Amino acid sequence: MRTPEPGSRHPMRRRGETYAEYAKRIPRPIKSEDYVREIDELAAEPPITTDRIWTIPNALSMLRLAGVPVFLVLLLVYQLDGWALWVLVFSGISDWLDGKLARLLNQTSKLGAILDPLADRLYMFVIPIAFAWRELIPWWVVALLVGRDVILAAMVPFVRGRGVDSLPVTYLGKAATFALMYAFPVILAAQVASTFASIMEPIGHAMLIWGLFLYLWTMVLYVVQVRLLVREYPRLREEH
Repeated sequence: MRTPEPGSRHPMRRRGETYAEYAKRIPRPIKSEDYVREIDELAAEPPITTDRIWTIPNALSMLRLAGVPVFLVLLLVYQLDGWALWVLVFSGISDWLDGKLARLLNQTSKLGAILDPLADRLYMFVIPIAFAWRELIPWWVVALLVGRDVILAAMVPFVRGRGVDSLPVTYLGKAATFALMYAFPVILAAQVASTFASIMEPIGHAMLIWGLFLYLWTMVLYVVQVRLLVREYPRLREEH
């Protein structure tokens, strides 16, 4: 595959075209093509093809978002740890279920692709702060989790400036979110079920440490991807 001629302009990214599809239309050195293939293999999300709003997966995602203020009131205002735990359990189950149903019922949508990660990010922001406020986890854990998301948010302009909406979600990133989202309910369960507290609490903290490690490692991988993207692809010029 030949490299582009000096001074030639890359074709514009088509509407709805994925990063992998766009990259394959651009003449690139072999090393760049291999990188695109590797990223494509890591992608965990299916193609987004519809603009549907009222779907079962979207309804589950909306319920998850509505559960955030409910969780905060139960945990911090009334300190009803048992009910707050059930909100987290529902959130974890619905997070797994909406992706499965989207594929099973062929109800993958652009709105769902926004709501699902939005709910994940919101819970990952709210839960650690609420837990630290109740002194269930140390504040340095909150600093690492929030700091990681701040760093990734700062890189969004570099990605979108090259015609890419977002980099693919990886299975490793899903595993990190899974470990953290299940660590917090287990830690909270240790406060509710006193009989099993001595068992549940170390399990919850072990999952928290493992999830935190994966969460930070995915940040490193994301930074590497952004660095390669910036190096291999020029910033798109704004059309007037």
